[in-house]
Amino acid sequence: MRVRITLACTECKQRNYNTTKEKKNHPDRLETKKYCKFCRTHTLHKETK
Repeated sequence: MRVRITLACTECKQRNYNTTKEKKNHPDRLETKKYCKFCRTHTLHKETK
């Protein structure tokens, strides 16, 4: 079952992206480098609640 998650920028703490993940295959929190339109650069984004 896929669950919806929100990705937040680690620099400015803005919640920029919504996506889904398979909780069975990836039980830990997702971290990925994505573009932040507020920082205007690629930053690390982490999964939030």
